[in-house]
Amino acid sequence: MVQIPAKPLTLDEFLKLPETEPASEYIDGRIVQKPMPQGEHSVIQTELAPAINLVVKSKKIARAFSELRCTFGGRSIVPDISVFLWDRIPRKENGGVANVFSIAPDWTIEILSPEQSQTKVTKNILHCLKHGTQMGWLIDPQEQSVFVYLPDRATTFYDEPGTNLPVPEFAKDVHLTVDGLFTWLLE
Repeated sequence: MVQIPAKPLTLDEFLKLPETEPASEYIDGRIVQKPMPQGEHSVIQTELAPAINLVVKSKKIARAFSELRCTFGGRSIVPDISVFLWDRIPRKENGGVANVFSIAPDWTIEILSPEQSQTKVTKNILHCLKHGTQMGWLIDPQEQSVFVYLPDRATTFYDEPGTNLPVPEFAKDVHLTVDGLFTWLLE
């Protein structure tokens, strides 16, 4: 749902607004509320972030975050999963994770909801790539496919059950297959 304010809001004005449920994003001067996640979306998001963290967080390589607001390049978006290299995670003085992330994730993952625009989600992934993200995934539960976006290569898609899904180099020990990802929907 696109919300058009009476007068255009700046990014700073948007960031001062109260958070919405589901989250709203600031894209090209407009406020766009994400759709409420449904079952398939929720299952994949709930399983995928810990699966990534099991490998990369324990070694302090990176960390996956669910529904984290990332504000950079004139947009404020909330990817379903954002993965940041360990040394790029914004920190408070005491070393704890900061609340504000004003940088692009290193790996952005979106899970398409039935009523969500694939074009809008793709534009967010491309925006991330333009600002330094190493890889973007667009997971389509209905089609049981994963589109993989890289900054310097053509988009590829994966829908064959035994196929290994590519991951960024820093996450090379994360091993996921197409059927492994979608088997979570059967559990």
